[in-house]
Amino acid sequence: MVKKQTLSLRLARRLRPRGLAGLVTVRVILAVITLVVVSIIVFASTQLLPGNAAKAKLGKQATKESLAALEKQLGLDQSALHQYAHFVSGLLRGDPGNSLTSGQPIMADLSPRLSNSAFLVLVAAAISIPLSLFIGSLAAVRRDGILDEISSFLQRVLASIPEFVIGLALIALFATSVFHAFPAVSIIPPGSPPWSNFDAIWLPALTLVLVVTPNIALIMRSAMIEVLESDYIESARLTGVPESRIVVRHALPNALAPAFQVIALNLAYLAGGVIVVESVFSYTGIGVAMRDAVLNRDFPTAQVVTMIIAGVYVITNLAADIGTILVTPRLRTRLV
Repeated sequence: MVKKQTLSLRLARRLRPRGLAGLVTVRVILAVITLVVVSIIVFASTQLLPGNAAKAKLGKQATKESLAALEKQLGLDQSALHQYAHFVSGLLRGDPGNSLTSGQPIMADLSPRLSNSAFLVLVAAAISIPLSLFIGSLAAVRRDGILDEISSFLQRVLASIPEFVIGLALIALFATSVFHAFPAVSIIPPGSPPWSNFDAIWLPALTLVLVVTPNIALIMRSAMIEVLESDYIESARLTGVPESRIVVRHALPNALAPAFQVIALNLAYLAGGVIVVESVFSYTGIGVAMRDAVLNRDFPTAQVVTMIIAGVYVITNLAADIGTILVTPRLRTRLV
């Protein structure tokens, strides 16, 4: 039944952990290894980029003496290995150091932005996940009908459009003279919680919903069709079980297993996709912080934001693996 499983889940099953606790232990170890590899790649990538924060801050007219003095002050004159060790130790302590641009602690700068982005992702996920599961299930139940054809066509069209195009289209439609319902620029004032500025939330959240919903809905439709055509569903129909009960009690739980993996991937995408969407709407989140950090060669900030996104990706995939096992009796039995 479950055909699409993450590589980590397949590897964990090959290691034959005992029970769900054993699986979680293996997955946590794999997650730590993944984050270590990601940290090395991220650090190496930023080191290979041309220029540094000192050059970006002083400009092209800076003298060699002033540039060397600022590089020493920022710790950029140290070896790459020493800088990486400082980067990792800072992450483990929860204090990754100061921004090379502002000179302020990175987490102090990112904390309000993280709250804004987390709330945006939460709103988008709270809307897109139930909506996509409902659309996919309804399309499968009414397979090859008009509703199924229309919804499948719209989902494939939306899935092929980049998120920044959807965002710009929503701005043109809802933030201009057509329907001037929401602001085109979604700025959260400093010190103000994002939930007190819902007008600034809706357009970027709607953009993420339109990007994520088609992917989950299409997978949910395929999974539901496969389940509805299975032998045990046919047996339930022959015994006179009502169709609504078959769909809700038998088909839907089994179809959720493959959907969990796609939901996890799309939740991880939401964490990374906010970079583009927030840049389109100038939303005060980690996306704009990441953009500014790259433009200003503020490598520590860019590294921290990337590691946060990687951490979200790992955690969501771990949750998806556990959720897949909990809703799939065959997998639960194999772990006993």
